[in-house]
Amino acid sequence: MVTYVRVLPPREAVGATLGEAIRLDHEARRKTRQRVATESGLEAALFLPRGTVLRAGDRVVAGDGRSAVITAADEALSVVRSGDPVLLARAAFHLGNRHATIMIEPGCISYPTDAVLDDMLRGLGFLPEAVHGPFEPEDGAYVFVFDAAVGGVGGTWIP
Repeated sequence: MVTYVRVLPPREAVGATLGEAIRLDHEARRKTRQRVATESGLEAALFLPRGTVLRAGDRVVAGDGRSAVITAADEALSVVRSGDPVLLARAAFHLGNRHATIMIEPGCISYPTDAVLDDMLRGLGFLPEAVHGPFEPEDGAYVFVFDAAVGGVGGTWIP
C-alpha cells in the first residue's frame, strides 16, 4: 500500500508527472489520516500533516516520490440561484449565520443538502434545487497553510 505524506505546493505541482487519481468528497478531503482507494483500484493511505485540507487539483506525494491528484467526488447539494446580488448576499448571510459551509459561484450559492436550510431559504423567497456535483466550499478568512518542511505557518492559502 502506498502512503501519501505531503501535498505539493502549487508551484511544484506544475509539470508534475501524472500519477494516480483519488476521488474524495468534501468531508474526506478534510481528514488527514485515512485509507483511500485510487480510481484505478490501488489501496492507499493519506498520512498528511494535521490540519491539511485538500482541494480538487491538489497533488499528494508518497515517500517514494509517487504522486496522486485529488479530485472532488459528486455530493448531494442544494443550490439557490438569483440574478440579484443583494438577494444572494442575504442568502449567504443567513447561511453563514448558521455556520453552513457554502460554495459561491456567479449567480448561485451551493451547500450540502439540508432540509432545515432549504426551508429557511424558501422563506427568503428562494427555490432550492437538489443537484449532485462536486463541492468546493469557501475556505474562510482565517485559513493558513502549515508547511511541514519548515515547521511553521506559511501564510494564507489562496489557490
